[in-house]
Amino acid sequence: MANRFAGFRRFSFRPLVSRSPRSVAGQVFVLQVALVVLLVACGVFALVLQSERDTTAEAKRRSVATAETFAHAPGVLAALRTPDPSKILQPATEAARKAAGVDFIVVMNTKGIRYTHPLPSLIGKRFVGTIGPSLAGKVYTESVHGPLGHEVQATVPIKDVGDKVVGLVSAGLKVKNVTSEVDRQLPIILGAGAGALVVSTGVTALVGRRLRRQTHSLAPDEMTRMYDHHDTVLHSVREGVLIVAGDGRLLLANDEARRLLELPPDAEGRHVSQLSNLEPETVELLVSGREATDEVHFAGERLLAVNQRPTGRNGGIEGTVVTLRDSTELQAVTGRAEVARERLKLLYDAGLGVGTTLDVRRTADELARVAVPRFADFVTVDLADAVLHGEEPAPTATDLRRIAVCGIRNDHPLYERGRLIDFVPSTPQARGYGSGRSELVTDLSTAAGWHAQDPERTKEIIDYGIHSLIAAPIQAGGVVLGVANFWRAKQHEPFDEEELSLAEELVARAAVSIDNARRYTREHALAVTLQRSLLPRALPEQSALDVGYRYLPAQSGVSGDWFDVIPLPGSRVALAVGDVVGHGLHAAATMGRLRTAVHNFSTLDLPPDELLSHLDDLVGRIDQDERDTDGAAGVVGATCLYAIYDPVTRRCVMARAGHLAPALVLPDGTVTFVDVPTGPPLGLGGLPFQTAELDIPEGAQLVLYTDGLIEDRRRDLDVGMELLREALAGHPDRSPEESCQAVLDELLPGRPKDDVALLIARTQGLPPDRIADWDVPLDPAAVAGMRDTVSRKLDEWGLSELGFSMELILSELITNAIRYGSEPIHVRLIRDRTLICEVSDTSSTSPHLRYAATMDEGGRGLFLVSQMAERWGTRYTPQGKVIWAEQALPRVTGQPGP
Repeated sequence: MANRFAGFRRFSFRPLVSRSPRSVAGQVFVLQVALVVLLVACGVFALVLQSERDTTAEAKRRSVATAETFAHAPGVLAALRTPDPSKILQPATEAARKAAGVDFIVVMNTKGIRYTHPLPSLIGKRFVGTIGPSLAGKVYTESVHGPLGHEVQATVPIKDVGDKVVGLVSAGLKVKNVTSEVDRQLPIILGAGAGALVVSTGVTALVGRRLRRQTHSLAPDEMTRMYDHHDTVLHSVREGVLIVAGDGRLLLANDEARRLLELPPDAEGRHVSQLSNLEPETVELLVSGREATDEVHFAGERLLAVNQRPTGRNGGIEGTVVTLRDSTELQAVTGRAEVARERLKLLYDAGLGVGTTLDVRRTADELARVAVPRFADFVTVDLADAVLHGEEPAPTATDLRRIAVCGIRNDHPLYERGRLIDFVPSTPQARGYGSGRSELVTDLSTAAGWHAQDPERTKEIIDYGIHSLIAAPIQAGGVVLGVANFWRAKQHEPFDEEELSLAEELVARAAVSIDNARRYTREHALAVTLQRSLLPRALPEQSALDVGYRYLPAQSGVSGDWFDVIPLPGSRVALAVGDVVGHGLHAAATMGRLRTAVHNFSTLDLPPDELLSHLDDLVGRIDQDERDTDGAAGVVGATCLYAIYDPVTRRCVMARAGHLAPALVLPDGTVTFVDVPTGPPLGLGGLPFQTAELDIPEGAQLVLYTDGLIEDRRRDLDVGMELLREALAGHPDRSPEESCQAVLDELLPGRPKDDVALLIARTQGLPPDRIADWDVPLDPAAVAGMRDTVSRKLDEWGLSELGFSMELILSELITNAIRYGSEPIHVRLIRDRTLICEVSDTSSTSPHLRYAATMDEGGRGLFLVSQMAERWGTRYTPQGKVIWAEQALPRVTGQPGP
């Protein structure tokens, strides 16, 4: 049939080829050229209008930008206050005008009298233009006829520190200069249009030439007659004919082919893989393009003999011609073909349905379900117990756990799911596990080795009707992970050798997925263990904040989210939340390094912006080390938010590096997001970080979180932040723990796809009666008076036992401040969980502890302080430094509550 169709093509096409001037190709070419000319003309016209509009808009934008820049330039306000502003401003405006590329910059007073102008003769005269809107504080643009001609100008106000308008600045360009820009662009636009016209016409000519070649320059009536002959012959034969293009699209199907394959009416033009009625084997043949002779394929209940030959050998369309004959009468091969088809489909379905997740139990259950009832009546999967924990299995089948059981009935006597089984060496399972080869038992009633496992239960299995078994070891990479058992009952014939091969193929496909799941389980367990060991296990004791927190690992893998609560000197507390980009062990390890760095930097008592700068340098070094080691070009991405809360002043200082802004729940229940300046993510380097300071009322809640809480592929970031606001709002009396749970219930009803760290801290202030402070004159005689004053305060607090040591510490610290520091000198005592003494001055010199030699006159003061105090140290402030020392409170006194 293929040869007859090729002969029909040679017969029907060649004699009809002519050179008619009224060919289809010629008509299409004329129409295409007309459309191209029209489109290019419209495009040129649109470009001209767009260029003119853009140029005018650019002139206005440049005028506004120049005027605003000069209005805010340093020294303009000072010049306006001088007796002769023109003397200072005229040279400045001329220099700025030339640099900005505008035609004029005019500075004037609020009455419109010019201080500057490109034409000096116009200085002192009234400005030509509208100044009312600018006097009201607005930017005003207009087109006027001024001294330089027709001008486009912008007028902006000059404001003093009190936001009062003290002068005006106008800048602009002459309209003829704007127009000249358009004129300069017009030749380019017209040239581009002409080029586009030439190219488009050339392309159209090529398309017309190809169309003439495809239609052989046939006139419409000639093509109609040719295709009438074609249809008459093609649809009259009683043999199915298909023409398939090289890309797999069905180009033609005659009536017989539609009937045999039950094709839909719109089949022509669609890819053969989209035709649901075709069997996968038939689709594979049609898209392969290979030659086929009398291959048998199923089409519903029919058996078709398929022949396929490639086309295009004589310059025709690349593809294949397929002929189909109905061979349903070949009943002898139908049964075997059906069995082969079912087996192939089983393997195909197993490839799609087994291993959909990285879960060992789920993968084993998928293997059992795909084989019942199509291959076996019952399937059980036993895996080494170590595999379930991601570990390497033992070499013997002594600790296999049954993790999957599936069958046509639920009342079977097989071992139940979850049971730990110790197979004896004579069983097929133990032999297959040890050798790595499948075991076939066609008659279980005579298998003495299998009966030795559990005689009572094996008798129940035989009586139940199960008579045949295939025990196929599950192995990947040369390691046996377990055994898959396929059982057949009395309704079916026993397994044979061919089915043994099928079982091995089925198990082999599942073994790779089970091994991948095992490896993932091991890595996930290691990463989770590492990450949890790096996160804080308990919060430190402190009186400044009541803290609640949550950490949720991701649904698959772990990442680098972390949080911290770090007590600082002076009863202050630091809060930190961060996120390392990525998942797995690398992200968790990097998180641990960053968290340790934050702890180390916090001991230096650095401000948040300086701490983030040090952390940024560390991430940059980590990235550089990894690139030098692995040759990778990736950058370690991380974000961090660091805040310090002082319960004495109730002030919070914070900075962030690429992190989300924290939320603040006020005591009245309202929620705001703190406006903290956004810094770049850690590791980019080169840019400074900025801090934000805010006074937080007692009882407010500060909410720090990572992006996993609010980001989701199903919603925008703004939606997530609004949901967080709604979850926090209206509950000022709710404890931080309750707020954490409420937020997770609202935003994360299921297990998150990314790690989530949430930290909610309710602020608490120290009562004024636990704080005492004094100013100390720069006089050594004042030390004795301060000792007496501090002793009285300690007596008042019931801390007389600490009087001697505190007097000694205070004497040394004040003496050092008087001797080496500068005024003002301030002393503060804080009674919290410890007794804290702070001495501050405006000097930046820091004392250092050293061992004094026998003959040294000094150097012992700080040594005594370190011996008498539990801790001591120095922190720097914008005004100077603070030297502090802490002493533990006596046990009898008790510990003050929050």
